[in-house]
Parts: sequence; C-alpha cells; structure tokens
Amino acid sequence: WYQRRVREAVVSTQSTGQSISGTGGLRIGGMFINKFHGSKQLYLPAPSWGNHTPIFRESGLELKSYTYYKKDTKGLDLENMLSDIGNIEEGATILLHACAHNPTGVDPTNEQWDAISEAIKKRNLLVFIDMAYQGFASGSVEQDAYAVRKFIDDGHKILLSQSFAKNMGVYGQRCGAFSIVAEDAESAAAVESQLKILIRPLYSSPALNAARLVTTVLTDEELHKQWLIDVKGMADRIISMREALKAGLAREGSVHNWDHLTNQIGMFCFTGMNPEQVGRLTNEFSVYLTKDGRISIAGVSSKNVDYLARLCIK
Repeated sequence: WYQRRVREAVVSTQSTGQSISGTGGLRIGGMFINKFHGSKQLYLPAPSWGNHTPIFRESGLELKSYTYYKKDTKGLDLENMLSDIGNIEEGATILLHACAHNPTGVDPTNEQWDAISEAIKKRNLLVFIDMAYQGFASGSVEQDAYAVRKFIDDGHKILLSQSFAKNMGVYGQRCGAFSIVAEDAESAAAVESQLKILIRPLYSSPALNAARLVTTVLTDEELHKQWLIDVKGMADRIISMREALKAGLAREGSVHNWDHLTNQIGMFCFTGMNPEQVGRLTNEFSVYLTKDGRISIAGVSSKNVDYLARLCIK
C-alpha cells in the first residue's frame, strides 16, 4: 500500500504481520533484531519520539544516537548527521522516521534522503523505518513514502513499522503492520515463520475490526480515492494552521524569525520555546505543549490560532 512499484517488485521477498499499531510494530522489530541480528546496537535520531527509548530498551537493544536536529536553525543538521552515520559500527541498526518527524517536524528533502541512503549503504547498516504519519506530512501518501521507496530501490533490506491510527482515524483500534524486506523468497518465508513465533506470546492474534476497515479502504477503488482526498484535506488543514500562526505572529508585531513554523511539516512543531516559556503558557494561559517546546499543530484551529499568536508574543 505504501508504494505500488515496490509492492510489485518485492512482494515475494516481503514478510508482513499485523501489529498493534506502530508501537507494536516497533516492539516486534526490536525483538527480531535482538534475537536474529548480529549487532544489538540501535541508533536513534537526536531527538526522537520519546517512546522509542523504552520500546527498544525493553527489547534488549543497546541504544545510541546520531545527530539530526540543529537547534540554531530549527532544521535538519545534515552535515553532522552524515558524519555521525559514517562513524557508526558496521552492521548496527539505524532508525529513521519516514516522514513528519516526531517531535521536530523536520524532514529531509528527497535529495537529502538520497545522500542519507548512500551514507547508510556505505556503513552496511540495517535500516528500520518508522512510518506513523504517512499522508499527514505532504498530504500525499506517495510522497511521504519516498524514503521507503528510495531505500528499497537502493538495495537496503529494511524493517518497516506502519501505523494506520492517524491516517485511517482508528487510533483507539490500534491497527498497524510490521514488515521485513528479505534477500529472497526463501528468506522471506523463514522470516515470516519467526515473526509468528515472536508475536504469539506478545498478543497471540490482533483484532480484526480495524484491520478489515483498513483493508476495505485500501482495496476498494472508490473508497481508496475518497480516503486519499480526506488525508490530503487533513494535511492541508495542518499546513494552513502553520501559515496562519506565522501570519498571526507577524501581525502581533513579533520580530522573531518564525520561518521554521512553515518549514517544518506534519502534526508537530518544535517552536524553539524553552521550558520556562512553556511553563508560563501552560500555567497562566492553559496552552499545553511539552517542555521541549513541541506543540501539536493539529490542535490549532481557526478559532484559537490568533489567541495562540498573542500569547506567544507575551
């Protein structure tokens, strides 16, 4: 579903199991690496989703990090990222966010993804892609899958955790998928067998309701078309709120550079606010964001965006 061309090319070498949303897929992948991969080292971007650390630590992996976010520019630190990747021990695993990086909202461009893939290939790293927000970054599920397509086209044997919670509106139903692209069909069959053994003591078998809904939407031509329109509508609304907040800050007289509001992408934004500023917004004005300055743009609406802009100036 994430890419028709890859589906046709690698279907015989791909093993997929239904997971309990993206979190479950990550845990399955962590356990698989622990049990079957030569290296137990896993590198996370700095920063990364807060739950990545406990998920992979509880999977028995040795966690390390690589440079990702540049605080000064509130953007991608590609130079130091590539440098760090070049120093990772061969055979280790590197985790990447496919799109709408959480928590920063900073995504590589297609050209930057190309360079990242090349650097990882040189170090012979195992690639683990977390795709929790497909469609909610650019509004196109195809564009948001660029990294997945690129890494497979470049010959990487990837692990992929997918969540349908946000883009299908089934957050409370916990529907996802975990996939491994293997060397050949024989290896894929062996991998699938081991995935079943790992999953059995975790949750035995997943719930059917959301999975049937997702399958129906993805396989019914008319429903699929409507879903693509709906996903783009959600992404466009989030993008419009970024633009409205930036414009509101300018109207309020802010002289600060807020370009990162619209340069970043997806549901979340690293505002650049410090813990003291966050505390004041929360305690005095009931605006809630994490202490590192991350705010959910999805929670911003046409009714509260001007109010938020005024408070940010204060």
